[in-house]
Amino acid sequence: MPYNIYLKKNEERRIVAGHPWVYANEVARIEGKDKNGSLATVYDYSGRYIGKGYINHLSKILVRIFIRDESVPDLQYYKNAIEKAANYRKSLGFDNCYRVVFAESDNLPALIVDKYSDILCVQFLSLGIDLNKDIIIKALIDIFNPRGIYERSDVQVREKEGLPLRRGKIYGEFNTKVTIIENGLKMTVDLENGQKTGYFLDQKENRFALRRYSEGRCVLDCFCNSGGFSLNAAAAGAKKVTALDISAQALSDVQNNAKLNNFNNISTLQGDVFEVLRQFKREGKTFDTIILDPPAFCKSASEVKNAYKGYKDINILGMKLVKSGGFLISSSCSHYMTFPLFQNMLCDAARESGRKARIVEIRTQSADHPSMLSADESLYLKFFVMQIL
Repeated sequence: MPYNIYLKKNEERRIVAGHPWVYANEVARIEGKDKNGSLATVYDYSGRYIGKGYINHLSKILVRIFIRDESVPDLQYYKNAIEKAANYRKSLGFDNCYRVVFAESDNLPALIVDKYSDILCVQFLSLGIDLNKDIIIKALIDIFNPRGIYERSDVQVREKEGLPLRRGKIYGEFNTKVTIIENGLKMTVDLENGQKTGYFLDQKENRFALRRYSEGRCVLDCFCNSGGFSLNAAAAGAKKVTALDISAQALSDVQNNAKLNNFNNISTLQGDVFEVLRQFKREGKTFDTIILDPPAFCKSASEVKNAYKGYKDINILGMKLVKSGGFLISSSCSHYMTFPLFQNMLCDAARESGRKARIVEIRTQSADHPSMLSADESLYLKFFVMQIL
């Protein structure tokens, strides 16, 4: 008998409003018995139908709702849902590289599908989605006819679902290094070893926005990874771009991508960004534009306090190194570092650095990563452009 989940009194409000997650501590009782990962029906305390989703007794998120009517999640259901998600991106002009499916924001919780030219890279991040992998792969092949599909289900959230980490080819034969076109620039994406699914697609439009702050300027790209920001600065006619990262592989990728685009105004520098910026301060070195795009400093609510300090320290250093009238571009990809908290941190950094700053732009993730008003976890990327006076 399939699972029937009954919520405690008043616990349905957030879920009825559109949030897909049902936490185990919100449940009054569970009726029925089926295998873990199967489809469960969720009701409020009075027995009113709310929706259906896959259950996982091993996770704090007991059910991830994605059906609000009487639909059945078969092959045609997934094809329709994925096509709807893809058509939205195509309507906005996304073509060569973009996120096709963004989990909860596309009503397919725990499923990520990214497109890199004619290769797809996927993540199955919950038990229910993982059990339906074959159907989803069939739907993707029918819709996109890709040259290949690569899996990057190697993120720790799977362990909370009781799932092993996994990566590798699951369809087709292909080189895992794929050349894409982003903002008119060629880039090589390493599906096997790159960050996330190979590349940070969520910063695509922000990288293009950097161009207006780069022409004729000396630009420092901190935590540069494979050089997305550096390439856009160079394309805009930056006088000089310095790509800084602790990873030798990342800097090798920057150099290769610079060659792909025939740029000779990008140089690389290896080192711990905090230490290098302190050294620049001692040397009296300054830049016209600095980009700070660090990895997430906090991945849980308990880490916010330490993360706040880390973000503040790096932004103080950045502000001190920007020439008067220049620009500091500061970003955070941690959901727990909210927009108000991040802006407050920037205010603290400006005060402690002794610099005055004004906000020029506030941006978020690219439009292929839409966020749900009912699920604030899906709005995670902060991107502040400030002029340092």
